[in-house]
Amino acid sequence: MKFIFYTHSLVSDWNHGNAHFLRGVMRELVARGHTALALEPEDGWSRANLLRDQGGSAVERFRRDFPELVSIVYGAEFDHEELLHDADVVVVHEWTDPALVARIGRARAGSGTFTLVFHDTHHRAVSAEPQIAEMRLRDYDLVLAFGETLRQRYLKAGWGRNVVTWHEAADTRLFRPIEGEEKEGDLIWIGNWGDDERTVEIGEFLIGPAAKLSLTGTVRGVRYPPEALDALEKAGLSYGGWIANHDVPEAFARHRVTMHIPRRPYVEALPGIPTIRVFEALACGIPLISAPWNDMEGLFRPGTDFLFANDGEEMSAELRRVLSDRGLAASLSAAGLETIRARHSCAHRVDELFDALIRHGTAKVQRQLAPMEAAE
Repeated sequence: MKFIFYTHSLVSDWNHGNAHFLRGVMRELVARGHTALALEPEDGWSRANLLRDQGGSAVERFRRDFPELVSIVYGAEFDHEELLHDADVVVVHEWTDPALVARIGRARAGSGTFTLVFHDTHHRAVSAEPQIAEMRLRDYDLVLAFGETLRQRYLKAGWGRNVVTWHEAADTRLFRPIEGEEKEGDLIWIGNWGDDERTVEIGEFLIGPAAKLSLTGTVRGVRYPPEALDALEKAGLSYGGWIANHDVPEAFARHRVTMHIPRRPYVEALPGIPTIRVFEALACGIPLISAPWNDMEGLFRPGTDFLFANDGEEMSAELRRVLSDRGLAASLSAAGLETIRARHSCAHRVDELFDALIRHGTAKVQRQLAPMEAAE
């Protein structure tokens, strides 16, 4: 089948975590013999910032790292209808321009035989509700929401005809344990600063414990203001800026522990939704300690797959425990990896996508998926 993904960017993951998941899903589709094509706007914020930060070499790096992936850049004159006419499934991300969201919907309502899907992986349904409410989703066959609480928001508001929970996951072709790397630090945290949504939490769970325990470590990510960089330096942590997602498994392998610090909108308004970094870290087999969030959907086994720390004092204690107890660290590594491989890979998500398409897709798509289902 032919899948088309409208994304903010496939090429750039600069402050754009959805690119990680989309790459993994597309790679899985291609590996199964399907065609997967991404479209991204020429003036996309993430792509523009990546080019400003890293230059054109970052785009070339993407092409070397993911040779099986294809992304087309579109502008104001792009003929979307021509591209869509032979598509089987079209997935439109919620960062897509609302006028284009409506235009693609009209193409589906007209002569389109493709299954049209809206994909939401952000907190704007809560933090910017009017913008989502204005999206014209009546012609969309299916909405994919990356958490059950977000799905309930869509159902309550009447956005979309069929709404399915579709969590992000790890691309296990890329994210895997790497043996034999020499450890260069105790702690690594990979995360962006991001609009003051976790400023206090970064201070409490990362900077404070690192300074208290005199840890060596590395912080990677973007949009850190000067005062944050000063605080990291005083805590003894090295700041490395943006990191290509392809390099993350090796970075994890060179450190002994990592952490998850969720953004406040997810903790307070959309509980149960971890960021993709949790899936990726566990897939790499590095022990993880998390600041509080409510795993209300039972995605993981807290205390077995990773540890929770309710405040900075607990984070310090848990970091000390993991770093001093090799048996505990090994147990967390093995358990987290087991859960990812059993439930949370991009291969699992493609299976879930196919299940949703069989239930809510067009007759054209259902006919093509039926033989695949029968063969399993």
